[in-house]
Amino acid sequence: MHIPEVLLLKRDRFADSRGWFTELHNEARLRELGFDVRFVQDNLSYSVPGVLRGLHFQRNPEQGKLVTCLAGRIYDVAVDIRPGSSTFGSHVAVELTAEGGESLWVPAGFAHGFLVLGSEPALVAYKVDHHRSASGEGALSGTTPR
Repeated sequence: MHIPEVLLLKRDRFADSRGWFTELHNEARLRELGFDVRFVQDNLSYSVPGVLRGLHFQRNPEQGKLVTCLAGRIYDVAVDIRPGSSTFGSHVAVELTAEGGESLWVPAGFAHGFLVLGSEPALVAYKVDHHRSASGEGALSGTTPR
């Protein structure tokens, strides 16, 4: 399903015989594309093959995430949990890889999770637009989030 607020961001890569180079974050470039988000924190997770993380969300304040797989492969999912949204309960799922270099924008009001694919661990970076709030953290567990 396509949900307009969930974005797959692709980066330019500059490759030669040594490998490649890419910009992970360029605020001016994102603003040129109409992506006006101020990131306040970077998070990093390391997960062994087969690990399933999520589906997590944060309320008060809600938190948007820009998710990038730096090593390995993940099946990444964003679920709309915004009450009253025309896409409530719908999801977007993509495979993110270190080689592909894409990032998934998971906006505020969405739950997020991923499954580590393949036989290698995954290193996943998150840029977030609000600081962590332990009291606002939640996870989907078969019941509707409040």
